[in-house]
Amino acid sequence: MFAEEEVVKSHKGRSDILFTLIAGCFSLIFFRLWYLQIYQGDMLYQYSIKNRLRKETVRAPRGMIFSRNNQLMVHNIPRFDAIIIPQYLTNRKQTIPKLANILSMKESDVKKILKKYRGQARYRPVRIKKNISKKEVAIIETENEKMPGVQVETFISREYADKEVGGHVLGYISEISQTQLPKYRKRDHVDYKLGDFIGQDGIEEKFDKNLRGEDGYQFMEVDARGRMKRIISSNNLFAGIENKVAKPGNNVRLTIDRDLQLTAFKALEGKVGSAVAVDVQTGEVLAMVSRPSFDPAQFSKGLTAEYWSSLVNNEFNPLRNRAVQDHYPPGSTFKVFTAITVLEEGLIKPDEELSCGPTFRLGRRTYHDWKKSGHGKTDVYKSIKRSVDVYYYKLATQFDIDTLASYARKFGLGSKTQITLPREIPGLIPTKEWKKKRFGEEWQLGENLTSAIGQSFLLTTPLQLAMSYATIANGGTLYRPQVVKEIFTNSGEVVESMEPEIVSKAEVSEATLKAVKIGMNQVVNEEKGTAWWYRGRGIRMAGKTGTAQVISMSSKELFSKCEEKPYKSRHHGLFAAFAPYENPRIAVAVVVEHGCHGSSAAAPVARDIITTYMKKYEKEAHARYEKEDNEKARAYWRKLQEKRRKAKEKKEQEG
Repeated sequence: MFAEEEVVKSHKGRSDILFTLIAGCFSLIFFRLWYLQIYQGDMLYQYSIKNRLRKETVRAPRGMIFSRNNQLMVHNIPRFDAIIIPQYLTNRKQTIPKLANILSMKESDVKKILKKYRGQARYRPVRIKKNISKKEVAIIETENEKMPGVQVETFISREYADKEVGGHVLGYISEISQTQLPKYRKRDHVDYKLGDFIGQDGIEEKFDKNLRGEDGYQFMEVDARGRMKRIISSNNLFAGIENKVAKPGNNVRLTIDRDLQLTAFKALEGKVGSAVAVDVQTGEVLAMVSRPSFDPAQFSKGLTAEYWSSLVNNEFNPLRNRAVQDHYPPGSTFKVFTAITVLEEGLIKPDEELSCGPTFRLGRRTYHDWKKSGHGKTDVYKSIKRSVDVYYYKLATQFDIDTLASYARKFGLGSKTQITLPREIPGLIPTKEWKKKRFGEEWQLGENLTSAIGQSFLLTTPLQLAMSYATIANGGTLYRPQVVKEIFTNSGEVVESMEPEIVSKAEVSEATLKAVKIGMNQVVNEEKGTAWWYRGRGIRMAGKTGTAQVISMSSKELFSKCEEKPYKSRHHGLFAAFAPYENPRIAVAVVVEHGCHGSSAAAPVARDIITTYMKKYEKEAHARYEKEDNEKARAYWRKLQEKRRKAKEKKEQEG
């Protein structure tokens, strides 16, 4: 009896311990359940909901670009890309070969792309192939069940109405690269990610923030394989889940006239060079083309290796905007600024004549005129009309090079125009200080002579040349060139409007500008003017031809036929002009690389651009001028025929 009680007592102690342990365990379980279900229930519920959702970026439609006359130049079109979301790529061995086969890619290339982006979050999509065909889209959608993680993403691509025309001005968008990422994040204070597209050149680059808009996002319910079941909106089940609507970018209206742009591009066909046309009263750029060019749409659609190779291996650099990113010796187009210098400094009067033979000797060197026989007595008008080198050689010995540089700079030469286009270069107007700093040598008087005719160290961009001639045309006001008129929303609200901006006033007398303009008018509209044969009809342009040597030549080489020289040794052909002469509205500068002559290579381009302008904006004046020009042309041919008839009769009588 006693023994049994002892056994019961011993077991009771153990049972109490066991009960306590069991009770403690259940208490922990109940506490944990309370903690999970009650205390953190809402949070965990949200986690469970989010495991069923995927956040997708909704790309903001990029703003459109219009011409000054509201013609659509750049707009958006859908593009389809094949993507993989690594998070849902559960069967790599089956999916990757199948996708590679559909997209006509190598399996190794697909793997290489996935490897490139393995550092980013697994839920972020990796773009495998851009701009896939509709057939490829259909196959991927059909085979979606067998390829978990593979999807087709719709992307907004850019479409350029005139393709290569004006590609340098409009620019292009392309995917931001790994090397650009930190640089552009710092520059724009935007958290760019790989796969984002940004403006990389032209207007697309300079006005990227205005055009790009603000991306939105939406939540989608997906299955275990990551396939979309439905787009989610906030409701009782998904309370607090809000989609964000993408905000479209603003639109840009340019100062560019599309018709002038097309005319300039066509006129430069088969040539290497550029043309710029500006409004002389506002500084607005009416046309800017550079050839050869490129198709900017290729960059947003998905640049092929073949097309990229054709651009970077082209010796004529089609990606370079020659209008602002290349500079050239201005040649004889610079003589008008030398004329302004000598007239303003009182070194000569407009009607004062100098005897101009075929050469001018300074020290032991002989400087040749372009005309073997020389020009005889020459005043400032004839010096411009006939482009008389010796006239400027003689006067160049009487001024300081810094004085010439000072006058050239009054017209915007030698410094950036500050146009809102990327990577503009400043050109060069040399001074004594510049040469000493650059070469450690003193300026030589002979360098005055070559500078006076636009050679030596002088360099100008086509845009600078156009703006300088616009300044002459409007009486001395130098404007900052504008390429954008306004920025506006899709509803038409103007966000920003660009007004004409005066840079400076050239302190040059009205009499000097008048004398120079008379000479420029004679270049085009009088017989023996260097551009008379390319004057056109109904436009009344005044201008100056220029031929710029690219290599040093002996006197024998100088007078040899340019077209027979090796291409790279041929002179550049330049022409700058404004029109109409009585009431200037437009100024044009054209450079044709290795075109040999400004008259035959560049002047016809300017003529065509100005003709299009006059027909469009100065219809009455064009009709009146054309009628007068036709009458003059008929009178000229009658006179020429009569002269030939008399010469023939005289020859017959002598025979």
